[in-house]
Amino acid sequence: MQSDRVLVSRAPLSRRRLFGLSAGALLAAGCTGGADRDDQGNDTASGKPESTESAKPRASAPDGVLGANFNEDPTYVDKAALDGLGTSWVRGFTVLDRVKEGMAAERLRAVDSLLNLHGQGFGTILALKFQFRKQGRTVPAPGSREMRAELAAVDRVLEAVLDKVEILTLGNEPFLETRPQERRTKLNPFYQAVAKHVIDYRDEYFPDGCRTRLHMGALNHLDDPAMLSDATEEWIDFVNRTSQLDGLDIHPHVTSAGAAQKYLDYVLPRLDGGKKFLVTEFSLVNHFQRQMPKRLPAPFVTVHGKELGLGRDTRVWQFLKAAAERPLTEEQWRDFLRMSPWFEDHKHFMRDQVTAYRETGRLAAAAYGVVQGKASVRAIDEKTKPWMLNSLYVPRTVRHERGAPLPRTYTVSDDFAALQREQDRLPKP
Repeated sequence: MQSDRVLVSRAPLSRRRLFGLSAGALLAAGCTGGADRDDQGNDTASGKPESTESAKPRASAPDGVLGANFNEDPTYVDKAALDGLGTSWVRGFTVLDRVKEGMAAERLRAVDSLLNLHGQGFGTILALKFQFRKQGRTVPAPGSREMRAELAAVDRVLEAVLDKVEILTLGNEPFLETRPQERRTKLNPFYQAVAKHVIDYRDEYFPDGCRTRLHMGALNHLDDPAMLSDATEEWIDFVNRTSQLDGLDIHPHVTSAGAAQKYLDYVLPRLDGGKKFLVTEFSLVNHFQRQMPKRLPAPFVTVHGKELGLGRDTRVWQFLKAAAERPLTEEQWRDFLRMSPWFEDHKHFMRDQVTAYRETGRLAAAAYGVVQGKASVRAIDEKTKPWMLNSLYVPRTVRHERGAPLPRTYTVSDDFAALQREQDRLPKP
């Protein structure tokens, strides 16, 4: 049976690397496609999951770190911005489509940014995103031509990032990025084949150990019983039976702390004790979305109505749209949040969630939205998910001078900085 293993040309080995490799490793690096495996990535002799004899990460595992998440847009995210928050970890995701179209992986914005920050001593987390649902595509079957094309793109990213990023998550939000009718049938076979392929690649090219730890991508909407199925059970089960995976990711974008707790209640009892979880995205965006059609708080209109042209019937979404078009002063933005009970009463949500995650003893890393992305302030209306309210830096709704420190969100950025720990910093490069 034809293997899904797709080898790509690599840069010549350095003299030091050449003499450090065993003869078997040299064959793996340049002269062979690796062990015989079927199109699922299993050993064909046994049919069992990956052997436990695998390249182990060289670096110590992150334990409860809190980093900054920029998703796909690293605009404004540099050393100065991260140092301003006190964090030493950063996360982003990359979409593989451009690699399939011929772009070098190093030129992808998220990859380029993370590699630069890695070189400056930051811990880095990268997620690989497959956009099947958005593109109206079916999930490829293992062994198919389409699958081999996906894995070829994965290889080019692996060549750029393995042994550099600290954590690689296989999938971004797989269940949301797969068409509903394929979640119980095609999703798990595809992502399991990707995971086994990445494990094989890491073993071939880093037989003496690799810095990069592997996690499966994020589960979403675990507070919604309709999203729980044998497919989500299998997602966790695969992590448990695959020794080379450190754990999995969850993304609690929720309406309340109670809803966020349901993620832990679902995952932790099912996840084996030796595995950890990531929370590389989390927010109250669904709670904030419910406020968009509502009127602005009367005290805020009283204080700032005249200068901003607000009326008693001005809605939250209208105000945010205007702020995106004509950014506010820091005082105006702070007062808007402080005088809105729906924000003020939940202003420590991020702090309390990180505390809860750390108290489980199972958190590897969490990451919170670092800066408002350009997409968050486009086409705002009453149905918009207001992602701009979930960022530590708010340069797209608050005006600031070029070159000056970025404006911050009221309270949340202070909580984020206070949660940073010296023990989470990596050794200086």
